[in-house]
Amino acid sequence: MTSQKVHAPTMLQITDLTFNAWGRKFLVDASVSLPPGAKVGLVGRNGIGKSTLFKLILGELNANGDEISLPKTARIGSVDQEHPATPVSVIDTILEADVERHTLLGRLETAEPEEMGEIWSRLIEIDADAAPARAAEILVGLGFDQENQARPMSEFSGGWRMRVALAAALFAEPDMLLLDEPTNYLDLEGALWLEARLKKYPHTALIISHDREMLNEVCTHILHLANHTLTLYTGNYDAFEKARAEKARLQLSAKAKQDAERAHLQAFVDRFKAKASKAAQAQSRMKRLEKMQPVATTIEERVAPFTLPSPPRPLAPPLIRLERANVGYETGKPILRNLNLRMDLDDRIGLLGVNGAGKSTFAKMIAGALNVSEGELHRDKKMKVGWFHQHQIEAMDPTDTPLEIVRRAMPDAPESARRSKLAQFGLGYEKQETTVDSLSGGERARLLLNMVAMDAPHVLILDEPTNHLDIDSRRALLDALNDYTGAVILITHDRSLMEMVADRLWLAADGTVKPFDGDMDDYAKFVLDRAKQAIAKPSQIKKDEAKSAAGAPQAASANSSKGGGASDRSNKKRSGPSPSTLRHAVKKAEETMTRLTAEIARIDDDMASASVSNPKALEGLTRARAKTEADLAAAEAAWVAAEEALAEVA
Repeated sequence: MTSQKVHAPTMLQITDLTFNAWGRKFLVDASVSLPPGAKVGLVGRNGIGKSTLFKLILGELNANGDEISLPKTARIGSVDQEHPATPVSVIDTILEADVERHTLLGRLETAEPEEMGEIWSRLIEIDADAAPARAAEILVGLGFDQENQARPMSEFSGGWRMRVALAAALFAEPDMLLLDEPTNYLDLEGALWLEARLKKYPHTALIISHDREMLNEVCTHILHLANHTLTLYTGNYDAFEKARAEKARLQLSAKAKQDAERAHLQAFVDRFKAKASKAAQAQSRMKRLEKMQPVATTIEERVAPFTLPSPPRPLAPPLIRLERANVGYETGKPILRNLNLRMDLDDRIGLLGVNGAGKSTFAKMIAGALNVSEGELHRDKKMKVGWFHQHQIEAMDPTDTPLEIVRRAMPDAPESARRSKLAQFGLGYEKQETTVDSLSGGERARLLLNMVAMDAPHVLILDEPTNHLDIDSRRALLDALNDYTGAVILITHDRSLMEMVADRLWLAADGTVKPFDGDMDDYAKFVLDRAKQAIAKPSQIKKDEAKSAAGAPQAASANSSKGGGASDRSNKKRSGPSPSTLRHAVKKAEETMTRLTAEIARIDDDMASASVSNPKALEGLTRARAKTEADLAAAEAAWVAAEEALAEVA
């Protein structure tokens, strides 16, 4: 009896993949196998080729042959660009991402009666009825309330349309989901929700991320891209770091042993190679030396530190005091009202709140770019503020160079001092006269972060400072912030950085900013609970729609039965739907009932003619009939409610 090797199931198989392009090597004989259902974090230094690997997996770039393979029936999905600005509503855009459901519903419009049973059967099988509620849940988690879900895509900015693209990918639930820095266009609230969602994602996900907290909370594996090869580690990012450190330790130990053996052999050869009696032994040892393969060791690329000089002398507390302050723009109502806050020199404030809650407005006020319209803002006149925000990166002149930028900031300094300053920022000589357009996002962010802090400000305002930084650069920024002695206001979707830097949390919500009582774990729970509360159950939605169509007649009749007078009843009539609206609701319900009754009759005919030898078809028809009966019951309930309401106002 011969034994057979059993192969573990694989979602993605990469075998001996080599890819060179644009004059550089990306991968050399790289191999890896990803199991189904794994949540894999793809990590590596900026510019190492992580996004290029995604393009190879998606087929947007071609390798030499069949080095990359997935199961034939596997669906692969990604978020590669924002959704276009179409007149289609946000919710409908998401629903269309489920191609099969969208196609089946389209077929229902023109299907022959004999086809409808099959279509309904498949719709029931894929739980098509639950799709709107599922889409709404995802959208709420990513910051779209019920009102915004109904707005057309054309009314949203590129950043919000990127969220729609992410929502569509999550809704479609492909077998292999590729996400490239998904939190970069999310606020902290969206990142927390996404983290919880990805934990429960039912299929395989490959995620490029520099968000340590996400990699720790979500990932079951870490795929490390370094030295043109791929290495898969089991566990989250912390486990990966420990395994890698242990691997480096063992490599150094093996290298030390080999170096000692090499030195011993070489000493024997040097001593006895000239002696005839020892010539054979010396020759043998020389061959052993030649055959020795050097032990490979991990070479850590140095990450330049951030330079955040502390203010030379402290100012008298408080740095800032707000009393009943309102702040906004020249036209319109205040964005933030009744601000009563105080900040001292050693404060590390984490500013929380969804996009649009007023975090940027608050930052502008602290930076001195906005004045309060009412109330009082007390601040030390000597206070210097360093303010970093994402728009600075977008606004950089693409033809500018780091050296020219530093020349403008240090007009009286010698050229050697300017170049030395850029070297401290982590921009070597070869990068100093490179145009901004040719710098990576991480290099631009590093340049601006250091420039913002160059004058040793008393307060640093950092609005999403880590978007373009890899994990090691984020750690370097954390180290610099811990050494910095001034005050910090931090706005970030990076939960790990927020936890390590902020010692107080302020929440922008409901038109104001107040201290948040709790830590980041409490806030994560608060965000997820709020998202759940914002999502109405499908049954509740149907009830609300029926009440809306019927004008909530139950409430009216209940009030009148409790002794309401004639004037009360007339007031309710005037405040409720008009008779014409209710007559339209009655007519619509009647049409729906007629259509559904005919549908049930057609299904009955199909069931009568279906072959007994095809139990699957009969099962589908049975489910379709049950669903249609439920829809008919709902339509009848809406018709009765509308008729009763019409009788009340007639």
